[in-house]
Amino acid sequence: MSGTTNKKRRLITSALPYANGHIHVGHIAGAYLPADIYVRYLRSVGENVVWVCGSDEHGAAITLRAKKDNTTPQEIVDKYHVEMQDAFNGLDISFDHYSRTSSERHHKVAKDFFLKLLANDSFEIKTEEQYYDIEEDQFLADRYITGTCPKCGADNAYGDQCEKCGSTLSPTELINPKSTLSGSEPVLKSTTLWYLPMGRHEDWLRDYIEKGELDGEHHHNSKAWKSHVIGQCKSWIDGGLQSRAMTRDLKWGVPVPVEGAEGKVLYVWLDAPIGYITSTMEWAEKNGEDWKDWWQSPDTELLHFIGKDNIVFHCIIFPILLKEHGDYILPHQVPANEFMNLEGDKISTSRNWAVWVKEYCESSPEGSDVMRYVLTSIMPEQRDSEFTWTDFRDRVNNELADVLGNFVNRVIVLTRKYYDSVVPDSPNELTEIDTKVLESLAAAPDKIADLISRHRYREAQLEAMNVARLGNKYLTEEEPWKLMKTNPARVATIMHITAQVVGNLSVVLEPFLPRTAAKISSAMGVENAKWSDASTGIVAGGTKLGDLPILFAKIDDEFVEVQVAKLGNKSSNTNPNIMPQKDPTTFDNFTQMDLRVATVTECVQVKKADKLLQLTVDTGLDIRTVVSGIAEHFKPEEVIGRRVVLLANLEPRKIRGVESQGMVLMASTADGGLRFITPEEGVSPGDVIS
Repeated sequence: MSGTTNKKRRLITSALPYANGHIHVGHIAGAYLPADIYVRYLRSVGENVVWVCGSDEHGAAITLRAKKDNTTPQEIVDKYHVEMQDAFNGLDISFDHYSRTSSERHHKVAKDFFLKLLANDSFEIKTEEQYYDIEEDQFLADRYITGTCPKCGADNAYGDQCEKCGSTLSPTELINPKSTLSGSEPVLKSTTLWYLPMGRHEDWLRDYIEKGELDGEHHHNSKAWKSHVIGQCKSWIDGGLQSRAMTRDLKWGVPVPVEGAEGKVLYVWLDAPIGYITSTMEWAEKNGEDWKDWWQSPDTELLHFIGKDNIVFHCIIFPILLKEHGDYILPHQVPANEFMNLEGDKISTSRNWAVWVKEYCESSPEGSDVMRYVLTSIMPEQRDSEFTWTDFRDRVNNELADVLGNFVNRVIVLTRKYYDSVVPDSPNELTEIDTKVLESLAAAPDKIADLISRHRYREAQLEAMNVARLGNKYLTEEEPWKLMKTNPARVATIMHITAQVVGNLSVVLEPFLPRTAAKISSAMGVENAKWSDASTGIVAGGTKLGDLPILFAKIDDEFVEVQVAKLGNKSSNTNPNIMPQKDPTTFDNFTQMDLRVATVTECVQVKKADKLLQLTVDTGLDIRTVVSGIAEHFKPEEVIGRRVVLLANLEPRKIRGVESQGMVLMASTADGGLRFITPEEGVSPGDVIS
């Protein structure tokens, strides 16, 4: 059958999202949307597939966030565990099971795994000096220490990694280290930790990564692995694998289950991937399955969907842990994606330079498939890619609306007009053009299936859209509306064939655009069609078609401008949830911001922009123009005369043809409203806020 594969079990995992912040489009394009496309396809061809995920709820960053928010780590993870699932649901990410690593069940699974490794003599126990914060009376995990990177000289490198140059570090390598808890200089103090001696695994890992062999047996097709995945792994192995501590001196996490290890927890990168196992156990219990079939049987293929920053953990550290345990299969494929940038810059949560999924879905409830389509079109499969709102608009308007939506609508409307919505019977005579269209239609499912199977989702979606282009071109060139009076038999042939094209779209588009595919399948009378049903006769003659509303509304320039104006602007985010505290910054960074008192002297609505106001403000230095997305909250006359706080040295940006020279700071309230930040009496335009 078209697109069918073998009946092996396939266990799919996506990187456990870290439960201390929001989900943005870069996360989705990296580890979740590609997995969703793959899993939806496997389900359609009848594969035995399970997709597990869950919230990663341990680690130093969560305790750091809790301390800054004056709350508990449990409250932090409880909040984001729910919110992250809301974001995934908003884009129809269809996990079979979503778990969490703070659960009692996971703690037991992780402890048992650690004890098995301990019994297998997998660790080295070392007593050595670690950084310790005297003021806070605790040892400092890697992320509790910042300093100057010894490799590139960047400030604010963490104790385990420099985010500027990407180098892996140890805390003692940092120049001028500081505790992020107290700001003081830490001291070295002896502690005992359990280390994974990765160096002893280099030889088999090299064969496993480069040749796909494990213990002399063929394990996977290494040629199918992405070159950047193999390249990064080889670089690590060739550089010599160093021992890495598998425990940490922390209070939040899975306690080390050894006597005398009080105050120590499992390293998050030992704990977190075991979360895949816990999630599978929970799924299996609910579905009457044996979880061991999915983790300990050679008939199962394990695939990890991740971003490139997690390659070392999934291709080197986790395989070592699995092999040392002895009972588990190793990853068959790790189709890691590169990164997605945004409007010419790296996505940054601390600068709010991100498109937040939950906020997008709440403001665009019908936009799930639209966002999925654009993200798949630019998915960073082999190299970094870039998301821009103008490209988003153009793809929606020119491809989804003008090609797919227009074609499907025309077929539905013409069938209603000519045949009272009943599909004509299959024709007896076909022209050469008809035959070529049907041949292309018949070949499409296998072509798309092959690309999905090789994790080439951009090309696969393009081929699925080419089915719509095929139908659109055929309908436009054959012009049935000109033939109805002179050759009605020919029109019946054309409309029967175009109905088959639309019916096939409901199948081949489902992995990419599930909501749209469901609407089409319902209208065409082919609900619950599987991949093998995609054929040149999928819609039988005599089928009564249903109505179908316009599938895709076009996007205007104002939508783009409003979205761009939100970037880097905390005030524009009307998410009802209170925003989490920003990531750490420095005093020097703060002093570079020129915050001044200003007075609004004039205010008008920006032409053809319902959400934008154009403010003229007196800064004490000059009179300048600022565009602000606050028109839904304030009328122009309510703004004139107000004293406001202005970020004066923000780089100018053209919005709706108006150059905005700064940003007025606003406060977002819990109910989604906006409030001006009003300076106290006695200050004048130009006074500096410091």
